Amino acid sequence: MTAEKETPPAAPVAEGKYVYCIIETSEPRSFGPMGIGGRGDEVYTVHHDGLAAVVSNTPIVVYDPTRENVFAHEQVNEAVMREFTVLPMAFGALFRTEEDIMELMRGTYDALRDVLTKMEGKVEFGLKVNWDRERVIAEIEQENEEIRHLKEQITTRATGSTYFARMQLGRLVETTLSEQSDAYVREVYSVLRDTAVASRANKPIGDKMIMNAAFLVEREREAEFDRKVKEIAAKYEGKLSFKYTGPWPPYNFVHIRLKLERGDAATEAMTR
Repeated sequence: MTAEKETPPAAPVAEGKYVYCIIETSEPRSFGPMGIGGRGDEVYTVHHDGLAAVVSNTPIVVYDPTRENVFAHEQVNEAVMREFTVLPMAFGALFRTEEDIMELMRGTYDALRDVLTKMEGKVEFGLKVNWDRERVIAEIEQENEEIRHLKEQITTRATGSTYFARMQLGRLVETTLSEQSDAYVREVYSVLRDTAVASRANKPIGDKMIMNAAFLVEREREAEFDRKVKEIAAKYEGKLSFKYTGPWPPYNFVHIRLKLERGDAATEAMTR
């Protein structure tokens, strides 16, 4: 009788620290059992000279940016943001020990202090603007004389002779659409610019979205910014739809990556 081979037990996964953000505090803090990974790990602070990294214990694994994992990362940042100015870390920042984190804060201290000063008392709002593309095309075709003329040519001529007119019409409609989209976006920025410290344009997603932007706003001007968004949304009700979110940590305006290279501290810490 052949003895069955036993499967050796899997090697235990090493434990490390997941870093969510950097804040300014000398007082040890705990934010509750909300760490990434679903184990209920406590979120707490690791300190160096008035700065603190907000961390939780975690197996040293590569976290995929699933909805659940990203939500856990953002949930911690948003909880901390209620009390502190937050410098959010890039998703997936893992370290082996608290000593590694402290060493990296030591090596990047001046850069972190500088960015914290710039972000003090500021939060991020997101704004996505969509339009009904087909409705806009219909309006353009009614209002643009050149487009109306080309459409008449196409409907009155024989099929074979309308090819170039159709090509010209298509190009003209796309150009006019692009110009109209740019005009809407410029107006939204012009209305909001005075109440925001900075803005960042991200790539629109899909055919309906014409604007995908983030705005950095001082906390004391949140109500004013909110009112401006509602005003521009009311002006274009029925033509444009506005999706307005926040306040968030300044994800689009701070880019912090900490890494250990050959035992030395290296950093990229900057405002975008």
